[in-house]
Amino acid sequence: MRLLVLGGTGFVGGATVTEAVRRSWSVTVFNRGLHGVVPPGVHRLRGDRTAPDGLAALAGGEWDVAVDTWDGAPRAAGAAARALLASVGHYVYVSSGSVYTDHAATGLHEDSPVVDADPDAVDGDYPQLKAGAEGAVRGVFGTRALIARAGLILGPGEDIGRLPWWLRRIERGGDVLAPGPADLPVQYVDVRDLAGWMLDAGARGVGGTVNAVGRPTQTTMGELLDACVAATGAAARLRWTEPATILAAGVQPWSDLPIWMPRGHPYRGLLEQDVTRALAAGLTCRPVTETVEDTWRWLREVGAVPPRAGRPQRGPVGLDPAREAALLAG
Repeated sequence: MRLLVLGGTGFVGGATVTEAVRRSWSVTVFNRGLHGVVPPGVHRLRGDRTAPDGLAALAGGEWDVAVDTWDGAPRAAGAAARALLASVGHYVYVSSGSVYTDHAATGLHEDSPVVDADPDAVDGDYPQLKAGAEGAVRGVFGTRALIARAGLILGPGEDIGRLPWWLRRIERGGDVLAPGPADLPVQYVDVRDLAGWMLDAGARGVGGTVNAVGRPTQTTMGELLDACVAATGAAARLRWTEPATILAAGVQPWSDLPIWMPRGHPYRGLLEQDVTRALAAGLTCRPVTETVEDTWRWLREVGAVPPRAGRPQRGPVGLDPAREAALLAG
C-alpha cells in the first residue's frame, strides 16, 4: 500500500508513519520540514499548505490512502483535499470529539449535534477548526473520506504531556494526590491502536464518521495510576481524595490533574462517547498497563516531552508541587 501522511512528525502522524513502515508500506510525508525526523526509507515532500503554491510538491503523486492530522484553518484542509482528489484513493481526516456541541452529554454518537463551522474559514477555536475541516474534506472526497473523531489519545510520543506528567510525578515518590473516585472510568485510545485502525480502515475504504476512541470503560483512574506506580517502580503512595475537596481548592481537572475529569464536569461527556461504530469497524485497544509501560520506556529514552510539531504550544499541564502538598496536608 502507498500511504501519504500530511504532517507525519507529530504525535498521531508519527505513530501512523511508524506503523505503516512496520507493515512495509510505501510511505510519503508532506510537511514544512521544520520539525522532527522520519524513519529511514520514508519519502519527505516539503511544502506549506497555507502558502501560495504551497501544495505544489504533491503534484504527480499517487497514493492509496492519505492521513491528514491538520488542526488549522478549514480552508487549508479543503485546499489539500482538492489537490489530492485525483491522486488519493481514500482520505482519512483525524478530527476530535471536541466538535460536539454538548460536551457534558454522555453517549455522544456520530450523529450528535456539532458546532457550527464554515469549511472555508481561516480561523476559529479548536472545535470550529476541526468541524470546519471535517466539512471541507467531506465536501471534496464524499464517501471516500473517513472522519476519525479521536478522543483522549495516550501512548509513546505524546506531545501534550498528560500521561508523562503522572509518570514523572509518581517517579518522585511520596504521597501523591490521586483524584477520586478510583473507579472513575477513563475513555482513551492508545495512539498506536488509533494509527493501526486508521490504516486498516483506509485500506478497506471505510467511509463516514467514527468516534475513534476506546470503550468508556477502557480503564479507570485507579488502574491507570496503579499502572504508573508499577511501571516506575517508585515508592509512591496514592492518596485518594474526594472530587469535592479537590475542586474546592481551585484545582482544575484536565490541566492541573491531567486525564482526570470528574462526574458532573461540563466536559465529562468527552470521556463517555458511544463507540459502537468504531468497534464494528474493527478498532481494538491494548491494555492500559501496556500503554503506561511503553510510555514510561519512551519517556526515559527521550528525557522530556517533545514540542508539538508545527503547532502552537499549549500551556503546561500538571499540579504545582506546593499546591499538592498543601492539599495533602489539608
